[in-house]
Amino acid sequence: EADEYDTAFFDKRSKFVHYRPRTLIINNIEFDHADIFDNLDAIKKQFHHLVRTVPGNGLIITPAADAAVAQVLQQGCWTPTETFGGQGNWQADCERADGSQFAVMLAQQAKGKVDWSMLGQHNVDNALAAIAAARHAGVTVDHAIESLGQFKGIKRRMEVRAIVNEITVYDDFAHHPTAIATTLQGLRHKVGSARIHAVLEPRSNTMRMGVHADTLGGSLHSADRVYLYAPANLGWSLDKVVSELANAQVFANTDDIIAELIKQVKPGEHVIIMSNGGFENIHQRLIDALRNPDQDTVVRAS
Repeated sequence: EADEYDTAFFDKRSKFVHYRPRTLIINNIEFDHADIFDNLDAIKKQFHHLVRTVPGNGLIITPAADAAVAQVLQQGCWTPTETFGGQGNWQADCERADGSQFAVMLAQQAKGKVDWSMLGQHNVDNALAAIAAARHAGVTVDHAIESLGQFKGIKRRMEVRAIVNEITVYDDFAHHPTAIATTLQGLRHKVGSARIHAVLEPRSNTMRMGVHADTLGGSLHSADRVYLYAPANLGWSLDKVVSELANAQVFANTDDIIAELIKQVKPGEHVIIMSNGGFENIHQRLIDALRNPDQDTVVRAS
């Protein structure tokens, strides 16, 4: 007879059960996709279904300290596990605060050193999880570490779009407070006291619904100036976020964001644009405006 969980295999939201991985990394579990899931428990239930598909000779790799992940595993896990970060099996001894260089430790023994271009604690954790997964697939730790040293990142993950007049413009996919905070913290460790201008489009369905209204402001504290885009279809006011930040402004259109950036940003500073969409091509329009400061500063959005 089918138990209460088998119905999930026919639930249109249960995409995970189709993967059936042998090696599984669960980085974190947080509430998101509020247009699909009612609460965090609903998301944890889907992860439980995923955990059930991993075979007994597989491996589940998780952070050492994530309460939601731990709760999922406590619901039932029949697969070996390895942990990373904190007091986990896999640890990093960071030699640079920005996460660009760290020693890889397994069971308290040094296995090598990663020296790469990626930034932030979240990427250090990603690297540890990737090394653990590769090892389970038959790749030696030495080879995995060497490969990470050659990894240059992917598009839209702290991607440097251009350096114009000593101003660096980044594109990043961050659209959840946790990702926003870790991304900005990594950049802060990299650039030191140089000013960071953070431009954010609250574009995801969850963002537009205001689910993260109470945590969004805190996630932006590492930036010196914050430029918030409030499109007409945003279902809530950004005033609360602005009230929690020392230097934040709200804009109704991207033309005004670019114009304000042209006034504020100086050589040696950094502009990070965060959105999970195209954001009206604001990245390239800003770059063009920085390259041609004596012309009409704003290339209008189409």
